[in-house]
Amino acid sequence: MRAERTPPEAAAGPLLSADEAAERLGVQRATLYAYVSRGWLRSVAGSGRSRLYPVDEVERLRARTQARSGHAPVAAAALRWGDPVISSEITAITAEGPRYRGVSAIALVEGGSSYEAVAELLWRGPQADANASAPAPWRVGKLGLGLAALRRDLGARVEPLDVIRLVIAVLGAREAAVGLAEAAELALAQGIIVRLAALAGLAYDEANARAAAKAEGMARIVAQALVGRGEPAIVQAIEAALILSADHELNTSTFAARVVASTGADLHACLGAAAAAIAGPRHGGACARVEYLVDESGTFGRPEDVVRERFARGESVPGFGHKLYPGGDPRAAYLLELATERGRRVAALRRLRAIAGAMADAGHPAPTLDFGLVALCEALALPRGSATALFALGRTAGWVAHVQEQRRQGFLLRPTARYVGPGAGEGGPV
Repeated sequence: MRAERTPPEAAAGPLLSADEAAERLGVQRATLYAYVSRGWLRSVAGSGRSRLYPVDEVERLRARTQARSGHAPVAAAALRWGDPVISSEITAITAEGPRYRGVSAIALVEGGSSYEAVAELLWRGPQADANASAPAPWRVGKLGLGLAALRRDLGARVEPLDVIRLVIAVLGAREAAVGLAEAAELALAQGIIVRLAALAGLAYDEANARAAAKAEGMARIVAQALVGRGEPAIVQAIEAALILSADHELNTSTFAARVVASTGADLHACLGAAAAAIAGPRHGGACARVEYLVDESGTFGRPEDVVRERFARGESVPGFGHKLYPGGDPRAAYLLELATERGRRVAALRRLRAIAGAMADAGHPAPTLDFGLVALCEALALPRGSATALFALGRTAGWVAHVQEQRRQGFLLRPTARYVGPGAGEGGPV
């Protein structure tokens, strides 16, 4: 059956001519047309009688073709820090840090942008300069959930991320909405995010959550939730952390959100998948590992000795070395400088800086965002678990942007496995 021909206005992302697509796939144009007729690849109308082909679909078909022709490692590597095969217009990773829709994340912080403005930039694109735009500060309104019952369900020892994951699930059960128009889903997203921010305070004190629910502006809501107060210095520092955490292209939690979005699931399901992924110790949970490092450095001798002893035991030092930033993560550098300005006399921050210095002296990679977030939280005297909370709450804007982009692209994310178990290679299709 001939594949449906989508009008050009429905095609998301960049397009290739027939010659470009055939060259990228390593086939003749006749074979390219056969792929379309079999439904393996979409074509859209170009100028005159020409046809155009979505880059992301061509790349996906190329990976499948390589895998089936004995190049499975090429395709598999794309899921292990390889070249992504999903086209995106949201965030580019550069040596200067992430650029949201072409705008430097660090420049947004330095220019005084609010988290709300950055979310608008990620969601709707550069319709106006994010530094110049001034969307109204977000407000919680009604929480729609019983705080006492939630706190009881959470148990005695929880952290903000535990609350976030539970609240997403509860809200999803109560207000799941499949098939919303984009504008309606973005309005829903804003309501979810501010409630997650306020209710994160339940990890520490019910009063924090109540105060946060009455606050105005995402950074102030988060400040009230984490520490029960909203001094300008704390709010400004939290705003910076949220913005620098807002997106980082296809990190694991964002990819999880996109996979679920590709199935047509509602926004709560997408955010729940992302929050589950961010909990892992190799993703957002890395902040907790850095917090343990702070405690270790305060208990066992000098921070430099902790670094040396960890390497002597064959262990790693968490919070260092990001594969996308061989020259160092600019987000971490910015947060460390901000932390130093706000907490020069904080002992834990001095220990963290000594650890970073010892790592640099030994020729090891520079700190990551996780390290910078923990340093900032120590400087501001935020409770444990706050660094992961800032990471997760900040990243919600990016998750929503990618969910929307995946919906527009309209394809199901479904990698192909290469069977290597018992009987592999004994005949039949690979």
